[in-house]
Amino acid sequence: MAPKILIVTGDAAESLEVLYPYQRLREEGYGVDIAAPARKTLRFVVHDFEPGYDTYTEKPGYTLPADLAFSEVEPSGYAGLVIPGGRAPEYLRNDPELRKIVKSFFDADKPIAQICHGPLLTAVLGALDGRHVTAYPALEPDMQSAGATFHDQAAVVDGPLVSARAWPDHPAWMRAFLDVLRATAPAT
Repeated sequence: MAPKILIVTGDAAESLEVLYPYQRLREEGYGVDIAAPARKTLRFVVHDFEPGYDTYTEKPGYTLPADLAFSEVEPSGYAGLVIPGGRAPEYLRNDPELRKIVKSFFDADKPIAQICHGPLLTAVLGALDGRHVTAYPALEPDMQSAGATFHDQAAVVDGPLVSARAWPDHPAWMRAFLDVLRATAPAT
């Protein structure tokens, strides 16, 4: 059986940051489960830049059902973890079940991919202290407050942790994550 990867997300996650790794990892031969606060149809959003706006805009995105609630996840059954961005990490970081899940991946030194606002979740755990990361550039002060060294580049690899700024960095992010993942849990 192929190793499985867990994507943890919720409503208002960035559509592309959920769907791209979901499809790319499945294409590579991994099983992929999506976990959220509850089993339900998740409603994602699309963030983009438009002339005249000082920051990104948000529009309704795709929907996708969650396979599992956080309370149903057994982290030992997964070879890696993906934490998409969007607005979801802002409220998900307060979920005690999800914090236990993410901590278990760090404790086991398993591959973790985070992108955009996803590092808000790992920062609250204290897991970024002393690490090199990237994130959505507006989060640079948050990453520094979490004890991380921030790099404004497409993908940053620090041991099993792979981070990226936002969906335009998908190719570099997934290439780097797959390199880390293949070293510990090849798909075939």
